[in-house]
Amino acid sequence: MFDLDRWVEIWVTITRNKTRSLLTCFGVFWGILMLVILLGSGTGMKNGILGNFDGFATNSIFVYTDRTSEPYKGFNKGRFWNMRNRDVETISREVAGVEDISPIIWGNSGDKNIVYGQLTGSFGVKGVLPGYFNIESQHLLHGRLFNEIDIKEKRKVCLIGDKVNESLFHNADPTGKYIRVNGLYYQVVGVIKAKSSNINIGGRSEETVFLPFSTMQQTLNQGDILHFLCMSIKLTYPVQEVIDEVTAILKSQNEIAPTDPQAVGIANLAAQFATFNMLFTGIDILVWLVGLGTLLAGIIGVSNIMMVTVKERTKEIGVRRALGAKPFNIISQVMSESLVLTAMAGLMGLSLGVFLLDVVNKVLSAQPPSDEGTFFQNPEVSIQTAVAATVVLLFCGLIAGLIPAWRAMQIKAIDAIREE
Repeated sequence: MFDLDRWVEIWVTITRNKTRSLLTCFGVFWGILMLVILLGSGTGMKNGILGNFDGFATNSIFVYTDRTSEPYKGFNKGRFWNMRNRDVETISREVAGVEDISPIIWGNSGDKNIVYGQLTGSFGVKGVLPGYFNIESQHLLHGRLFNEIDIKEKRKVCLIGDKVNESLFHNADPTGKYIRVNGLYYQVVGVIKAKSSNINIGGRSEETVFLPFSTMQQTLNQGDILHFLCMSIKLTYPVQEVIDEVTAILKSQNEIAPTDPQAVGIANLAAQFATFNMLFTGIDILVWLVGLGTLLAGIIGVSNIMMVTVKERTKEIGVRRALGAKPFNIISQVMSESLVLTAMAGLMGLSLGVFLLDVVNKVLSAQPPSDEGTFFQNPEVSIQTAVAATVVLLFCGLIAGLIPAWRAMQIKAIDAIREE
């Protein structure tokens, strides 16, 4: 049961020497404060870096062609080759690990290649399938994205980036209007803006005109050649196995030696994100080690002060023992004092740390967004981390009182009463 007199006694003991108690608490206070700030800063760095890739499929790979490095089936090494529509069809049909896939072809992006009335602009032109927008996600500002009917019927429609919309339509809703793209007219069906501002596929979406892949392939009159291939991998499939399957299909269908290490180029974004995650895991471990080391220094200070307190109260402890106090009463008294000191200091440090992180977060949120992104945003400590820090704090408080409590139990009643 809750013994009010006991806790009043603990409080009186702690406040009897206010300066010593305050200095003792400061070590724990500073340790938990540093731990919280370091954890919040690590989270802010992680949020900032990964936020720059927000909306981009982290499980994606990109395939491009390169010169062959080995002769094969009568072909000399060093030849150029191109991926074709049949490669996309075979990969979609036979590679179960592929979730979304989109070939890409690029059009002419010469001077003033995009025209609306008297307004002109120089922008990139890209032909894609609807699955592309699941790999490089977009904010849809007006209208709609491409659909399968656009691809099947080779419709002369287009999506434009918000910078294109600003240049040609002054940010008005342009859906239903026609623009001239490299000499041909297309109807605008939507305006988009990429969620990620620091990573893109062959040009920023804001400054690009997107055409249905089949339509653009026909207008370029280059047959069934495609320039680039991007795909996302299902989360349950190993990325490397999918890469091996895709590479084998491309080599088989394009007369490339199976052992050629150069002909098929792969950009593995999934591996880069895995590296980022390992880096942040290492940072978290380092932060906990540094923070806990600082906290441990404060806990040792508490333990030393409790040893001094036990020494000062030797006679009092002896009297208690002589009057029949059980060992548990003595141990719990000392450990409770240590726990109260640690908990008070630690919770104040935890509260101040969370408050400071919230202030920094509000200051950062008040800053205007930058097109270049940021490497630090939303520093915070999750509730799980706060609970874990509190548990560690209370455990350390008990440990800090353990040695002084054991020392108190070694005092014999008769010797303690004789102590001067």
